[in-house]
Amino acid sequence: MSDHSENFVPTSRRRMLFTSAVAAGAAAATVAGLPSAKAAAAMGNQSGHTVAAADGTPIFFRDSGGSGQPVVFSHGWPLSGAAWEPQMLFLSQQGFRVIAVDRRGHGMSGASWNGNDMDHYADDLAAVIESLKLNKAVLVGHSTGGGEVARYIGRHGNKRVAKAVLIAAVTPFMLKTATHPNGAPVELFDGLRAGVANVRSQFYMDLSMAFFGFNRPGAKPIAGLTQDFYRLGMQSDIKSSYDCIKAFSETDLRGDLQKFAVPTLFMHGDDDQIVPIDISSKEAVKLVKGATLKVYPGLPHGMAMSHPGVINPDLLSFIKA
Repeated sequence: MSDHSENFVPTSRRRMLFTSAVAAGAAAATVAGLPSAKAAAAMGNQSGHTVAAADGTPIFFRDSGGSGQPVVFSHGWPLSGAAWEPQMLFLSQQGFRVIAVDRRGHGMSGASWNGNDMDHYADDLAAVIESLKLNKAVLVGHSTGGGEVARYIGRHGNKRVAKAVLIAAVTPFMLKTATHPNGAPVELFDGLRAGVANVRSQFYMDLSMAFFGFNRPGAKPIAGLTQDFYRLGMQSDIKSSYDCIKAFSETDLRGDLQKFAVPTLFMHGDDDQIVPIDISSKEAVKLVKGATLKVYPGLPHGMAMSHPGVINPDLLSFIKA
């Protein structure tokens, strides 16, 4: 028998204790003058760190709180705001208020059958920013999240934004078209759709190797990172994950970038196999007045997760500059 056998509580007893704890918590909140969950929902509050999007979809976000300058993170596909944990911990320790939003259909946000496009993503981000009354926010977006940040500024302007950071972002336009010959062919994105539509669990495991550059000769895969990619990917709704491929590949963000009126930093690894730097950040930086591109030799698409010791100090320096 385990040395901790004295802590064992029968299932029925645990259920009763859990129910009692929930009831006690609700009562304590009422005594303290805080609204119950039901009352908070009725008032439209962010009960449980969620806000309702315009179409009613609940959008979840992580929020450290506090009075520091807000830094708002938008994640890459097919992950969630949890992918930003190394940056959130680091910046919160520097006194910043850190907020990471789960895109609709990803992480702990609600899923919608329709509305999985950049316009909705940007409006959902706006719903969080507006509900928290954030000002002078630093917006940080990775991959699809970079496109989300660009579309947010394109649709909602710069008034609540102090700075923007786009890391390995899908800006300005990923798809090869007659008017955009430098993009990637649609067949590449069709392959991603096929992977999601079939055995997506294995697809995400396979994709994690290129995401972190573990498929390169001599690379030593880190099991924790590949498993985390798989875990976060499988938390996404399959329809949302499938539709998001169209959103990040077929949304032309060139006009959005031209509306940026805040200091902007592009960060990109030159061994990015998912969003190659030559068709993305090297083109995008030309469209944002005064923007800077920092290139990381040999680093992969998921460098914020795999190399936080490299990325975090540069992120902090730009924010504080």
